[in-house]
Amino acid sequence: MSNTQKKLLICLVASGGGHITQLLKLRDSWKSHKTVCVTTVNVVTEQLCEFGNVYTVGECNREHPLRTILVLIRCINVILREKPNVVVSTGAAVGCIVCFLGRLFGARVVWIDSITNVGRISLSGRMVRHIADLFLVQWPELAEQYSNVQYVGTVI
Repeated sequence: MSNTQKKLLICLVASGGGHITQLLKLRDSWKSHKTVCVTTVNVVTEQLCEFGNVYTVGECNREHPLRTILVLIRCINVILREKPNVVVSTGAAVGCIVCFLGRLFGARVVWIDSITNVGRISLSGRMVRHIADLFLVQWPELAEQYSNVQYVGTVI
């Protein structure tokens, strides 16, 4: 199989709740590729297992630095084990972590900021924007407000 025909390994990353719901709206975009999923809660594992291996790494945020370090270590293990070609995330903190780790190990990064972010890109998004190969927002005003950001429509 040539490089142009090679199936990509896509790492799909999202926190539980609305982030995972928005990511799953894009399922047709990765159906011809191998995928692995990273999420924060076991409750969505069953939803994701149809796409490949699922890793639950736990919740984290800037208010819980020790928990964030534990999640970081778990995410490092996922990236080293799976070696994705592309990371696609809708957020939040775990998406940010995996995007940076993926980029560090050579993966392309696609970030889709949440539709709930109307006036400003999310904190995780503002950090990932600088390393993303493709950064999408769901409000045209945000694309006008930030560089390296595109609006191509809404996910939901």
